[in-house]
Amino acid sequence: MGRGKIEIKRIENANSRQVTFSKRRAGLLKKAKELAILCDAEVAVIIFSNTGKLFEYSSSGMKKTFSRYNKCLQGSPEIPLMEHKAEKQDSKETENLKDEVAKLQMKQLQLLGKNLTSMSLKELEVLEQQLSEGLLSVKEKKVV
Repeated sequence: MGRGKIEIKRIENANSRQVTFSKRRAGLLKKAKELAILCDAEVAVIIFSNTGKLFEYSSSGMKKTFSRYNKCLQGSPEIPLMEHKAEKQDSKETENLKDEVAKLQMKQLQLLGKNLTSMSLKELEVLEQQLSEGLLSVKEKKVV
């Protein structure tokens, strides 16, 4: 059974108005996130409640979206679009590099004997072998 249509006008009851605001705000922000994910769109939503509270969502950072918006207002929309594609490429590359750095930091900690609890027995044996080989290499250089 479908919902009935409501008349779009200000809700007089303060409690009902607040409940409706909260539910519709959540729905609007959810739809903005879905639009950004499903359609690979850059989305920004800003909401001020009647009490002055700020609610916002941005798929790629509010400052970045405002910057792109201002560029579109000032000139041709093709230039910001090309810049946006380049920024997206840079963003993906940055994420890949961050992941690589995190993996290397984890490996470094493991080589120092820290953060070993998440490793399996096989991984520990491989680490032990690597450390043994490294120790032998250091001893050989020390002798020479």
